Amino acid sequence: MKQLTIIVPEGDNNLSSISGAYEIFTKANAFAKMNGGTELFQIKLAGISEKIEFNGGIFTVKPHVYISQIAKTDLIIIPSLNHNYNLALQHNDQLVQWLQKQYQKGAEIATICTGAFMLAASGLLDGKNCSTHWSVRENFSRMFPQINLRVDELITDENGIYTNGGAYSFLNLMIYLIEKYYGRATAVYCAKVFQIEMNRKSQSQFIIFSGQKKHEDEMVLGAQSYIENNLGEKLSMSDLSIKFNVSRRNFDRRFIKATGNTPSEYLQRVKIEAAKKAFETDRKTVNEVMYEVGYSDIKAFRDAFKKITGIPPIEYKKKYHKGAA
Repeated sequence: MKQLTIIVPEGDNNLSSISGAYEIFTKANAFAKMNGGTELFQIKLAGISEKIEFNGGIFTVKPHVYISQIAKTDLIIIPSLNHNYNLALQHNDQLVQWLQKQYQKGAEIATICTGAFMLAASGLLDGKNCSTHWSVRENFSRMFPQINLRVDELITDENGIYTNGGAYSFLNLMIYLIEKYYGRATAVYCAKVFQIEMNRKSQSQFIIFSGQKKHEDEMVLGAQSYIENNLGEKLSMSDLSIKFNVSRRNFDRRFIKATGNTPSEYLQRVKIEAAKKAFETDRKTVNEVMYEVGYSDIKAFRDAFKKITGIPPIEYKKKYHKGAA
């Protein structure tokens, strides 16, 4: 029997990703047994304390074993650390070292949401692709610049390491792992029992773009503000650089350094974010919204919208507008 270890880090982290992972894999084991097979995984919760409190002490988890008692495991799941990842990294050095050793022994590792911070601290993600919750991408990139962060992807799968976008999308990662280890039939069964949408591959439609403004370049901040306040205009990046009295080359260089986006990318992201908000709250048509955010070509607008959100504008409107629903 294979060994599945769901780690319980120190700190008030995310309980649902621990209990959810445990329940889904337990159900997969039961389905395998019900169909004449055997349970694939022995599932253990492991930590470095006898018990860990969650939600201010309302809930308590008592791990089955200490990690020191696990010499070798086949699959490790790191739960979400919520937004407590800095604190978690300070108090879980023993777990980080254990992850390194287990991966060297052949274990595969899956991280949920901000659990990626813990795996990143181990060095095992260096040079690899990684996803995490879109809201922490700036901090993650700053702390771990050697990792290829892909927040547009819901799940990454590389060399026995799996990462996922975040929040309750961890359920999609669990179904992905169930299919990999148990097969399609078990994955479909679990998806139906827990009512989880299968084959989701992107978290793009959930990203809220607010722009990177935690920098001290006043020129770039001014350009960002101008872009956001003049969406309906046909903005030229060359004209914008002239407006702020810098060369186009220097304008681009400083903008990329400060925000991580080229000026043109930033403009496009701001326009599409404004369009998303309009589709969520207004009864305007796709064409009306398109003109409002400064597009005049419907194909260009559709292509840009789908590139950023993963779905066409009309589908987004149907999905998120209350009247349409």
